[in-house]
Amino acid sequence: MAARTSITWPEGKVSGRIAGSGPTGILLAHGAGTDQDHPFMVALRDRLAGAGSTVMTFNYPYTEKGSKRPDRSEVLVRCHRAAADRLGAHVDRMFLAGRSMGGRMATYLVAEGYPTDGVILYAYPLHPAGREDRLRIDHFAEVKVPLLFFQGTSDALSRMELFDRHIRALPNATVELLDGASHSFRGKTWTEESMLNRLVTGTTRWIESIQSGTRSGSGP
Repeated sequence: MAARTSITWPEGKVSGRIAGSGPTGILLAHGAGTDQDHPFMVALRDRLAGAGSTVMTFNYPYTEKGSKRPDRSEVLVRCHRAAADRLGAHVDRMFLAGRSMGGRMATYLVAEGYPTDGVILYAYPLHPAGREDRLRIDHFAEVKVPLLFFQGTSDALSRMELFDRHIRALPNATVELLDGASHSFRGKTWTEESMLNRLVTGTTRWIESIQSGTRSGSGP
């Protein structure tokens, strides 16, 4: 059972959930169309916590209010920073993680200089659907920490040739491709159970490699 918490900063207040009690923290941010209580987010949070980490989710201001329209990026990042500060005060090491938009906001925060041991991105939205000319890549030049990408090969928000050219080529990136998976992590032979197992196993293995100093490059 996750414990409820609050995240406050000068502009506002949102709710959070904390599961697990390990010395390594994972801040898990939700995507644009969901919130922290979406069943997949809850399952991912709880399984990562079960693997030994302290995992915190949180709502962005718009989802806290029940809105479907995301706040401006600068508002999202400030909320994200406050959530990271909240978790970081209680763990020895911390990784920022996020589903789609939540992962993107994590990379923006790190590009601003926020300290973290690494960033885990579940379905990074490289570009809006059908708008391959609007690549979300410029800030990666300022992101120096290790990055782990779980990317579906049928993701409409990340054409694979563009992903290979702009993301896989990053010197600090480790990539785990999810064959046939869409942006919603569905497709081909994937079930929710098999996807969660892949994400949790891959995330845990990568975190252990960072902590032991044995991180390798991109996987299949």
